[in-house]
Amino acid sequence: MIESSSSMDRAVPAANGITRARLIAGGILAIVLLGAVIAFPVVRRWSRADRAVDATTLSIGTVVRGDLVRDVSVQARVVASLHPTLISPAQGIVAVRAKAGSVVRKDDVLAVVDSPEVRSALLQARAQLLSLQSDYERQKIASVQLDARAKEAVALAAVRVDASKRALERAEKLRAEGLMNGPDYERAHDDLHIAELELAQSQREIAMTHESADFDVRSKKLQADRQESVVAELQKRFDDLTIRAPFDGVIAAVSVNERDSVIANQPILNIVNLSSLELELAIPEEYAGDVKIGTPLMIGSGASEQPAHITAVSPEIVSNQITARATPDGAWPEGLRQNQRVSARIVFESKKNVLKLPRGAFVESGGGRSAYVVENNNMAVRRPIAIGSAGASEVEIVSGLREGDRVILSDTSPFNSAKTLMLR
Repeated sequence: MIESSSSMDRAVPAANGITRARLIAGGILAIVLLGAVIAFPVVRRWSRADRAVDATTLSIGTVVRGDLVRDVSVQARVVASLHPTLISPAQGIVAVRAKAGSVVRKDDVLAVVDSPEVRSALLQARAQLLSLQSDYERQKIASVQLDARAKEAVALAAVRVDASKRALERAEKLRAEGLMNGPDYERAHDDLHIAELELAQSQREIAMTHESADFDVRSKKLQADRQESVVAELQKRFDDLTIRAPFDGVIAAVSVNERDSVIANQPILNIVNLSSLELELAIPEEYAGDVKIGTPLMIGSGASEQPAHITAVSPEIVSNQITARATPDGAWPEGLRQNQRVSARIVFESKKNVLKLPRGAFVESGGGRSAYVVENNNMAVRRPIAIGSAGASEVEIVSGLREGDRVILSDTSPFNSAKTLMLR
């Protein structure tokens, strides 16, 4: 039995090198120092930043160089410049010959209004016209008769003048031979003088009779012509009872039913000329000074755009908008219909080779005078800038930024004008 191990123990000299405990302590110290070195830049950035922002909530864009188009996107509506409402010309019963949505050609019958009042007035006017035309023809015959009687009276007066001249010649011969007394000779002179007066009077009367007859004939002719105008007007009203298409188009709406009783000037149907389509634009009033006749624009048509130009601009602003009309430079995109809404982009200006940036909320929130530029160390620095032309999707950078700079495009108003931001 072994009572103790003292007989087997031996003395060991004390160690002068690194112990395990010291090694562990040194490793811990090294890790702490390394962590401090790594964390120092982060801590330094945190100490320099005015605010910290979650980077995932921000939209960031890059400054590039290229062409810039200053434009604005607006809502537009397809309208037809020719879309008249055809009305009933008189009171009556309507018979509709066309349906809403049907395609019609010019002069096609669309509806017929049966108006006894217009028909009766036309028949009476025609009868009165025939009566006046008969009076006119009768007056022409009477004028010819009066003219013939007047000419006959002149001829008879001329014969009496000739007879009186011959009688006076005989009286002069008998007077020279002493076979005729003075009173008879003087009577022959008087008879010739009377005959000449009667001839002159007949000649004056034939001119007056001719003038009077012509006046009566013209009066009857004017009465007949006036009545003929009345008949023509009533005939036009009667023909207008047959409502025809004024042009090729489409029936947009029918306002009455078959065999309805209608009054004068009551709407019957609406027809649209699809060949005269226009685009009605609603433009914000801040662009009122830029919109002019001839300003180009692009009409959205599926994945493509159709060039167009503005043809008319409203002189007044209504509900903070101005209204303009536009037509395409070429043919309309297929499939467009009246009142269809489409997108349009008005092009005010085009610039070549400029610094530009995608448009974002920072333009409005910063007033276009400042922007936050993102640096490589996840810091964003507020920098003064100047913006030139602004389009619907891009803005021109005049100063303050360089090509390749990354800029926060989001709304910067929550940053409260902080000079630096830490992006987490």
